[in-house]
Amino acid sequence: MPKRILQGVVVSDKQQKTVVVKVERRFTHPLLKKTVRRTKNYHAHDEKGHKVGDVVSIEETKPISRLKRWIVVEAAKA
Repeated sequence: MPKRILQGVVVSDKQQKTVVVKVERRFTHPLLKKTVRRTKNYHAHDEKGHKVGDVVSIEETKPISRLKRWIVVEAAKA
């Protein structure tokens, strides 16, 4: 089964080797037919030390800690 890859913005880098990435998804509401934005925060393992505001790609991986199930693959192309 392929690993999911998501793209988002780093919102916190206060922890060592961990960043919090905000991922936004857009979908059409089934009843209102209006585009809705939903965001979710993911804790990702980060060896390179990305800063707040960086756009990164994260990949699903085996559990690293209690909250971390994602790893930063690269700084995404804007």
